[in-house]
Amino acid sequence: MDNHFTEGNTELLLCIGSLDPRNSFSSFNNSKLVRLAQFYPEDFSILDLELLPNQLDNFIYDVRTDKDLSGLQNIGDLCVMMVKTHRHTAYPLVYLLVKLAPVLPVATATVERVFSSMKTIKTY
Repeated sequence: MDNHFTEGNTELLLCIGSLDPRNSFSSFNNSKLVRLAQFYPEDFSILDLELLPNQLDNFIYDVRTDKDLSGLQNIGDLCVMMVKTHRHTAYPLVYLLVKLAPVLPVATATVERVFSSMKTIKTY
């Protein structure tokens, strides 16, 4: 990955991977998810960043003990499940992370393509 992505983008992708719901959230990592929230300073206030670790602990305990949620395969499934089970209101900061996580890589790739195109245009 180091050859294709910057250090910041690699860190971002690793943080997003911490939301993977497969294998009962075995990839779940509080510190990486708090770091992911720090990539969104306009969406997460300082108070939100203080509250997030506790909300993440409660959320992971909740979903790991619910047998109906063991079959989730991706972040999209997680998002749908959170709304269906009303966990989006119980864990609003976690839900915000789940909603924002799929958007950032696309936005980052789009920006990088624009800069790459500008470089090509300026070269010619």
